[in-house]
Amino acid sequence: MRTMNLTELSNKITNAPDLDFGNIFGEAFELFKKTWGEGILMLLLSTILVIPAVLILYIPIFAAAASGIPESSIEAGNLSPWYMITFGLLFLPVMALVQTIVLGLTAGYYRVVKEKDLGLGSGQANMFMFLKKEYLGKLFLLSIMSLGIALLAVILCYLPVFYVAVPIGLIPIILAFNPELTAKEILKASFKLGNKKWVLLFGLIIVSYLLSSIVGMLLCGIGILFTSSFVYLPYYLVYKHSVGFEETDKISQIEATEI
Repeated sequence: MRTMNLTELSNKITNAPDLDFGNIFGEAFELFKKTWGEGILMLLLSTILVIPAVLILYIPIFAAAASGIPESSIEAGNLSPWYMITFGLLFLPVMALVQTIVLGLTAGYYRVVKEKDLGLGSGQANMFMFLKKEYLGKLFLLSIMSLGIALLAVILCYLPVFYVAVPIGLIPIILAFNPELTAKEILKASFKLGNKKWVLLFGLIIVSYLLSSIVGMLLCGIGILFTSSFVYLPYYLVYKHSVGFEETDKISQIEATEI
């Protein structure tokens, strides 16, 4: 599959048509009925792979317990500065590792969603396709970039967080269908598409999140596991209708010629 370079991708985003909120939301609901199983699998895999990474943060606490520090002091946070410094030094690398895993799985999930959506049935896509050696460096760099942007947004009194949340959420979808782009180019394309469709995407994400949460809670809480992946689908559909897929465009051109 030929992938677009940054210039081609930017031109498609610039010339992207206006999209209707209701149509995208309706498509997301129909697509969810096809892909809810893959969504659950993606969330379960993310949880299973992330837990060992998060446990690394507890190393200072385990060390404190092993050294004989009273449990009451640990619970109160009255630890030696060295334990706190160790925790601080571990926090950002561990969060970058967690983000790398989640980003890779989400990008793979979008490739699976595309196969389901277009009825390709090739089975070539899988959740782990971006957690291979050739992509790990790019995934880690993208994770560092996104964490840095999010941290800067938090420092700037939180309001910018609402703005950067949309472009950062587009990083996995840009990576999924443009894997040959560099990390910097993927970030640029994410912000370009995010700026172009910010109002639409922000509204879709808020409504999707509220709907999935409400339905999940109505299903005794555990239902959130089944509904959470719905939030990812607006990103996919906005990309699909704004940028499209190279092979799909070629098929459409051939069919139009035959007609």
